[in-house]
Amino acid sequence: MGTQAEKSGIARRGLCVALAVCAATVALAACSSGSLDRLGTEAPPQGEGAPQQPGQIGAGQIRIALILPLSAPGNAGIAALSMKNAAEMALAEFKEPNIQLLVKDDAGTPQGAQAAAQHAIDEGAEMIIGPLFAQSVSAVGGLARARGIPVIAFSTDASVAARGVYLLSFLPESDVRRIVDFAVSRGKRSFVALLPDNAYGSVVEAAFQQAVSRRGGRVLALEKYPLDPSKMTESIRRVAQAAAGADSLFIPDGADAVPQVVQQLEANRVNLKRLQLLGTGLWDDPRIASTPALAGGLYAAPDSAGFKAFATRYRARYGSDPVRTATLSYDAVALVAALVKTQGQQRFTEQVLTGSFGFAGIDGIFRFKTDGTNERGLAVLKVAPGGSQVVSPAPKSFAPGT
Repeated sequence: MGTQAEKSGIARRGLCVALAVCAATVALAACSSGSLDRLGTEAPPQGEGAPQQPGQIGAGQIRIALILPLSAPGNAGIAALSMKNAAEMALAEFKEPNIQLLVKDDAGTPQGAQAAAQHAIDEGAEMIIGPLFAQSVSAVGGLARARGIPVIAFSTDASVAARGVYLLSFLPESDVRRIVDFAVSRGKRSFVALLPDNAYGSVVEAAFQQAVSRRGGRVLALEKYPLDPSKMTESIRRVAQAAAGADSLFIPDGADAVPQVVQQLEANRVNLKRLQLLGTGLWDDPRIASTPALAGGLYAAPDSAGFKAFATRYRARYGSDPVRTATLSYDAVALVAALVKTQGQQRFTEQVLTGSFGFAGIDGIFRFKTDGTNERGLAVLKVAPGGSQVVSPAPKSFAPGT
């Protein structure tokens, strides 16, 4: 079959071809409320909805499970339907895929996810795509690993990744690494940070400290603020005092909080024009662009061109807008179809799935690491009144040897 690099390159080219054919080219507010699973809840819904078994999509010989919280209430169910549609669209746009998706509903619970995985394995599934929630990924991962079946899941909680359980989600760590690297490349060395006091903030804090240290920078002050705006004052005051010696201010939160944070910083006489404001993909929101104090701020996110093209095709097919993370299920199915087409019996081995060349998807390049987490090629964007502007394009390939 050739070297690992050759195998990885074949797999990546296969997926590129698939997406070129397909594209001719979270409700999911990304954790700002404390969840690492982008749905505004710390845990999946419990005790509501009965798991359904919606059937199959496609008629190929290779069976792949697709596990989503289709009957879960609220945003979870809405997201699941959009992701199911995207998976169906990937199959429809891929030329003659030899796969059949076994669609399973986990109702948003770990118990439902484990039962769904067991049913799919009993039906001959060679790989599992999903689930969405961290606890459900853990429940499925243990069962699948015992049977030697790889999982491509969608949780943004990196702690549930493991060997053989790969996360295709938008991980906060990638955003942090990209924006710190870019800031340092522009001569920034001294950072202060204001982070939300929630699960997302904890993950970002560790990644930020590590990224700044790795690039030889200094964190002069780092404070967490509560979700209640009336209780932010003390944290913001302490950072305001340290900001005089800094050249960059990192605020990794969403549009529900960041405008209030900068308003209070200005009330504490912080000259925001002197500081380089930095954020994560949570800043990819029109409300951020419409906040004058944030103009010129920088953040890391996937290039939006791929999603815009995908959304146009999705609307034409389903008559509604996709959720932002619908591209994840599309890319997962397109990846599986490409590997089936190009990799033969080695299609789902660790060697192929974790090849250093990675793959090209709707949201740009990505690759799985052996620990189950991922790396993505992200753009750096600048906040501007008319909409964000790309100041550093997303890379088209991973550097050799990295």
